[in-house]
Amino acid sequence: MVKVNRRGALAVLAGLTLGVVSGITPSFAGSETLNGAGATFPYPVYVSWAKEYEKATGVKVNYQGIGSGGGIRQITARVVDFGGSDKMLSPVELEKRRLYQFPAVIGSIVVVYNLPGVGDGELRLSNKAVGKIFLGKIKYWDDPLIKKDNPNLKLPHMRITVIHRAEGSGTTWNFTYWLSHVCPGWKEKVGYGKVVNWPTGIGAKGNAGVAGYVRRFPGAIGYVEYAYKLQNNLKAAQLQTTEGNFIKPTEESFKSAASHANMYWECHFYSRGNILLAPGKTSWPLTVATMILLPKEKVEKNKEVVKFFNWAFENGDQIASKLGYVPLPKSLKDTIRMYWEKVVFSK
Repeated sequence: MVKVNRRGALAVLAGLTLGVVSGITPSFAGSETLNGAGATFPYPVYVSWAKEYEKATGVKVNYQGIGSGGGIRQITARVVDFGGSDKMLSPVELEKRRLYQFPAVIGSIVVVYNLPGVGDGELRLSNKAVGKIFLGKIKYWDDPLIKKDNPNLKLPHMRITVIHRAEGSGTTWNFTYWLSHVCPGWKEKVGYGKVVNWPTGIGAKGNAGVAGYVRRFPGAIGYVEYAYKLQNNLKAAQLQTTEGNFIKPTEESFKSAASHANMYWECHFYSRGNILLAPGKTSWPLTVATMILLPKEKVEKNKEVVKFFNWAFENGDQIASKLGYVPLPKSLKDTIRMYWEKVVFSK
């Protein structure tokens, strides 16, 4: 296995002259169609990239947002050409499923709320408060623990309605992984995974479903990828960094967390905690990379999929930023290109 790290990113600069990577400029055949499915987290940016890619190359890319669990199942069954997952697969899982894996874009999960009289970014929720809300132990918005961190807000005596994902979800995996590390009670009673036994709340399908429910029900709270917060004009809470200070979800705080990405990668871009809980007072704690899964034996089709994502790396940063995502740092893109050349297309 190839160890992908900062040194790898530097080494690739001298080595990307031959092989597959040097030949991944898009063709203009106009007849190729690529099909992918999986995480709803990156759905908005993948669809936007695909639209522009078809204009530039004539190649159509279809992506269905069915959740990370569905994406993993479909690519394992070879139903689609590539899968999307916010849950990183371990090297053991990748070998078992005969898959390759690489990150495509970085995004952030935010805690959104529908609270009359409280504006976007005004509400502060401590780690303890978020944990107790999703455990069902805090039932009303004027609970003393919430009021403690929001002395200047007029919090209503309104019942809290928790909205969570109903299906297997990488967004859920990352959110519950974070909760397990910041809330001991959550770790003890629930834990983390693509699917968990929610102590309270209503299930909704996809990031879009959670966003829609939160928007519809006063008093609701949920977790979604930041792009869905923007699209649905939702309010997002301030959360605590790893150093304990409250911080708003902003492009700057996402980029601060993303700047630490390379320190997390191991073999095949695996990190048990993704980029969650990145260090620093300015780093958003729920920042994650979303992954692309490729079948090992589909060499020619993989080349076409790689062409699409390489085009996105070269032409899609502005699109990603406009939607609220963080483009991969150049050094990480170069490391991925090395991975394509040295691992995916090594034979």
